[in-house]
Formats: sequence, C-alpha cells, structure tokens
Amino acid sequence: MTKMPVIFTGHGSPMIALEKNDLTRTFHDLGKEIIDTFGRPKAILSLSAHWYTRGSHVQSSPFPRQIFDMYGFPKELYEVKYEPKGFHPLTERVLSLLPSADINDDWGIDHGSWTVLTHFFPDASIPVVQLSIDGKISPRASYDIGKALSPLREEGYLIFGSGNIVHNLYKVEWNNEGGSPAADRFDAFITEAVKKRDDEKVINYEDHDDAAYAAPTADHFLPLLYTLGAAEGEKPLVFNQVRNLGSISMTGYAFGLNS
Repeated sequence: MTKMPVIFTGHGSPMIALEKNDLTRTFHDLGKEIIDTFGRPKAILSLSAHWYTRGSHVQSSPFPRQIFDMYGFPKELYEVKYEPKGFHPLTERVLSLLPSADINDDWGIDHGSWTVLTHFFPDASIPVVQLSIDGKISPRASYDIGKALSPLREEGYLIFGSGNIVHNLYKVEWNNEGGSPAADRFDAFITEAVKKRDDEKVINYEDHDDAAYAAPTADHFLPLLYTLGAAEGEKPLVFNQVRNLGSISMTGYAFGLNS
C-alpha cells in the first residue's frame, strides 16, 4: 500500500469554512491530489490545536459530534455541517502505538478540524478520529509522538495537523491583510528550517527572538511538531505561505506529495 502523506495546515479564523479564496482553493486542490494519487484514506487522524489537554486522548465514537467551539461569529458559520463518522480500528491502532493514551469521547470534531476539512474533503465521507494535543509534555516529546504514529501512513491513514505557526490573538491587527514584521520573521524562520529538515530548530522554536510573540501559548504550534515527527526526514510542499491579521500565519506543509 502506498504511504499516505502528512499534512500540517494553518486554520486561522473559523470564517475560513465559508470562504472561497486562494487559501481554500489550495485546500481543495490538495485534497483532490491526495485522493487521485494515493486513493481515498481509510480514515483521518486529526491533530487539532483546539483539543489541548493534559495527557493524550483519542476519540472512539462512531459518530463524533461537530463542535462549534467559537463565539460571536455570523449565524451562517454555525449552520455549516461537517459530520464524518468515526473509525474504531484507527482508535485501536493509535492506542497500540501510544500506550499512554486513553479514550475520551467528551470532545468531538472541533473547528480546528472541520473548518479546513470541509475544503479538503467536502463530502465528509472519510472518517475522522481526533487525537488531542498533550499540553503537559515537551516539544521534543510531541515530535516523538508523531514518530510513533508514522506507521499509520503505511496502513492507509492520513495524519492531519491543524494549528498556526504564528497565532497571537492578543496582537491581532484587524486592518492588516498581511503579517507584522515579527510574524513574517518567525514564519520565515520556521519554514526555512522545515524545508531544510532542521528539525532541531523547530523543536527548539522557543529560542527564537520572536517566539514569545508568535506562539505565546504552545497549543497552535505543537501540531506542527507532531506532523514533523510523523514525516521525519521528508521534504515539504509549502502551501498558503501568507500571514493575515498581523499575527496569524496560514502557512502549511504537505509531506509525501511531489507537487
């Protein structure tokens, strides 16, 4: 069986679920390329920044609920339906690869997953299982979890991380369609390291002068480390390399694609 790719994507504002622009067209094109090149994944293991927990938890529900974990947006956003099934064989496989993980069905498919998956795979026919981002462990341990999950790729599963390289809601610039100087510097630093597969620089991202600005909390950055570990040594296809609202990066990386 062909080894499935690994995706890390920026998700930014939940409003991206409703948007039709260059960013969302890229999502759609990547999803189509994955299916055309590798076949339809058996299921997606989604690593969303918005399920940030103490310990590693994985879902087992056959029908995980769609979570609208955001507030103050237009009514149309809350009417978006993205309701893939769960996939218990993937849940069991994650538990076998991560002995310290446990099952937790208190959560569901949150907006870190569904707002972008609705563009990647619009018909929601591919099952989705979320694995939480463990906020207790170190960046290096997050990378190691990704390495432990890498065998899933040879079993027909797509590993899908969703976060943001730069994510600072306290520094949002509502009238800025691009990035601040600090956001641009940090995004360029991380992207260059990922392209060169200098994973140590990414793991030690907190050493960068702009890290406190770009990632004041780890939740949105850590999904990148999971995906880097799952695609160790592979060069990325860089996509959506833009910043918006000053302090949000939409840059994504696809590993295992040749485009």
